[in-house]
This record gives sequence, structure tokens and C-alpha cells, in this order.
Amino acid sequence: MSLTDDTTLVTVYSCASVNALDLPPSMASTTSTSTSATLVKKRAIITMSYLLVSTSVSASTLRCRYDCRDIEENVYMLCKELIRTGVADPVGTDLYVVFISNEEKKVPLWHQKAGHSDDGFICWDYHVICIQSRRSKGEVLDFVWDLDSDLPFPSPFIQYVSDAIQPVSFGNSRYARLFRVIHAPVFLRSFASDRSHMKDPEGNWIQLPPKYEPIVAEDGTTDNLNEYIMMCVEDVADLESMANDVYYNKYGVVVNEAILPKFFAQLPGPHT
Repeated sequence: MSLTDDTTLVTVYSCASVNALDLPPSMASTTSTSTSATLVKKRAIITMSYLLVSTSVSASTLRCRYDCRDIEENVYMLCKELIRTGVADPVGTDLYVVFISNEEKKVPLWHQKAGHSDDGFICWDYHVICIQSRRSKGEVLDFVWDLDSDLPFPSPFIQYVSDAIQPVSFGNSRYARLFRVIHAPVFLRSFASDRSHMKDPEGNWIQLPPKYEPIVAEDGTTDNLNEYIMMCVEDVADLESMANDVYYNKYGVVVNEAILPKFFAQLPGPHT
């Protein structure tokens, strides 16, 4: 994952001058002010706090494998750590890996630690997060684990969408985000990276790789990172079929930002 070289967005990244993007004035933060949303957020925080305490795991411990040079491998390791420590289900059935990108590979996000503005605005070529989807007494309790965010770790899903993604900001512009959602058990079996994207054309490391060996898929595949990053609006199918296919497709399903909350609300999710 790297900063985009788009000069217009670099201006925004540096000084948060959103007008340089020629975006609609509705780009202001869309943090929910409704009482119901606030209550759901509070209950989500209480639920996750209880889970972390009951498993004797701290958020700082879960960041232990974090390496800012390779976000997809960070999330791969994070999923394994959530499973190992009991924060997630034993085989990770409540976890989903989400690649965020678009056809332009220009992905604006807020509340990112690498951002230089007060609101943490930055534009990545792609980003990767983990979403944990749980159910309690019929209520949807989803959390976002973003190792690069300055929001709570994890954040209630509705808070992350509102503050970090801000879905009304880009509409149907070329900066609208797409989300490739892969069920974690599938991802942990299928993902592979030979880290070639971290080298220059001469084969020299642009940045030093993680110290552990490259990740190889169960079927012997040594690199398929690009298959997860590449996505276009034509990849988005109907909501019902995607909610089913996400459990079987090797590369998951692609969801647009308009239906992202509906998609996760529709998933069955493990019960607490």
C-alpha cells in the first residue's frame, strides 16, 4: 500500500483542501447524530470491551505484528491473532477481510495515521481492513479493525463508515470506493504474496519486507495480491447473491459504498 501519486489528491493530503478535488460541498463529516445510532455504537463498544477483557487481550497486544510496510499481510496476521487469542471465533467465521480500492487506485480515507491534516485525510492506492461481524439478541454488532487508523481499535462499524469512509463525499465520482469482502477462513487459505510489489523494476527492495517468510496459499499459489486489489463497478452484483457468495468465492465479492452497511447487516453472523 502506498500513497497515490495523483498531484491533486496529494494537495488534499497535505492541506485538506477538498475544493482541489472539485467535490460537492456535502463532503463534511457524516457522523450520525441519531439517538438510535448512538445507542448502537455504545452497545457495540461495551460488547467488544467485554470480549477483550474476558479473553485477557489488549488492543495494543493485537497490534504486535503491525508493520506499516505491508498492510495486506498485517491484516492476514491480525486475523490469525484474533482467532488465536479468542477474540474471534475459533476458525474466524465472524471475520471478513476487506480490500478497499477502485479502478483509479485512488482511495480517499479519513482518520489515517499517515495523514498530515487534523482529520487524518489521505489517499491510498488501496487499503485493507478487517471487519468482525457478530449478532447479540438479534442486534447487529460489527467492528472494524484498521491498523492504520487513529479511531478506536476496534471501531464500531457505523462509526468507522461515518468518520473514516464518509460515503456521501464522492457519490459516483472516480474516487468512489469499492470494497472486496472475503470471508476470513477463505482468505487465510487462499491469499499469497511474493512481495514483488515491494520491489523496483530492477528487483531491488523499495522498502524492506517483513522478516517472516512470504505467505503461500494452501494450493501452492505464491502470489495473487493483484487479484484482490483489482476491482471495478461491474463486479458489484445484487445484494442477496453477494451475501451468499462471500462464503464460497476465493476472491470474495465486490460491494460499493452505497450498499456496504446493508451488506453486513444482511450477513447471518455468529451469535454471542
